[in-house]
Amino acid sequence: MKRLTPTGEFIYTYAYHGDEKELCNMEMRAFFGRDTEERMIKSTVDIMPGRSPFIKERLEVLFEAGTLSGILEQAADVDMDAATFKVIFPKINDLALADKVEYQEKRDIERKIGAVIKGRADVHEPDVTFGLMPFGGRWYFGIYQLSESVWFRHQQKPREYSTALSTKVARAVANIAVPAPEGIRAIDPCCGIGTVLVEALSMGIDMEGRDINPLVVEGSRENIAHFGLEGTVQLGPIADITEQYDVAIIDMPYNLYTHATAKEQQEILKAAHPFTQKLLVVTIEPIDHMIENAGFKITDRCIAKKSLFLREILVCERTEQPSSINEKLKQP
Repeated sequence: MKRLTPTGEFIYTYAYHGDEKELCNMEMRAFFGRDTEERMIKSTVDIMPGRSPFIKERLEVLFEAGTLSGILEQAADVDMDAATFKVIFPKINDLALADKVEYQEKRDIERKIGAVIKGRADVHEPDVTFGLMPFGGRWYFGIYQLSESVWFRHQQKPREYSTALSTKVARAVANIAVPAPEGIRAIDPCCGIGTVLVEALSMGIDMEGRDINPLVVEGSRENIAHFGLEGTVQLGPIADITEQYDVAIIDMPYNLYTHATAKEQQEILKAAHPFTQKLLVVTIEPIDHMIENAGFKITDRCIAKKSLFLREILVCERTEQPSSINEKLKQP
């Protein structure tokens, strides 16, 4: 097959429900430095589509043109040799009116492009799948990849409880905390049954777990092993952590296994200050003042919904030494 050289650009399409928009956009900002009201985004950032619970498809751009005829001209130079291929024009929701193409026209376009490519088409099991997408008034042709919903397979765990994050939210949280895993060391010091840990480890994120409750530590280890993953989960309070991490994720304890008072929540946040520069907090109640008291500042935030249950997700950066806890919180 004649070598096809990508341009270094990628187009991602998104699928999410209305309640998931804030969380999806926050993940976009973590990955790409920006979000969009459209359900498509073009970027030079290379993200495997299966990492995100919201990315539907990815097009690795090979060439582009202002017109469809320009795409056909360039496609005629593609020589597949012995490799088989197929061309698809994916169904893309929420395109601008100028970019909308009807179903039959899409099939006709697929056939026209397939006819000019040198090689043998195979619509069932091709060696390479090409895609064509209109975006921003231009046409883009490239290598197409459909996302695999890995998080969906993690829904059935040996150990679970009802107030744990959903696997979908947990995967997005892990991505927001660690969008670029290479060289990053992370920890979930209140990991519970390991919902975030499972998602992080399945994406190759170097994340350790820890919890003060021996029952949930055992459950977390069992869940990790159940999915064939390898990860460390230690028993102990967050205050005993002495090693340094690039990022920490804290889902504030509030369930029937481990409930933290306001004073204990403040102590958890303050204990994170010495060992991490970046902190992602999941909370069911406003804790901005606690974040500030702990020596962090909030740099991004969103609301994640699960039916009528709301969680706030806060991305924080370390700023200064923690201030003294509010006198009210010091009272027994």
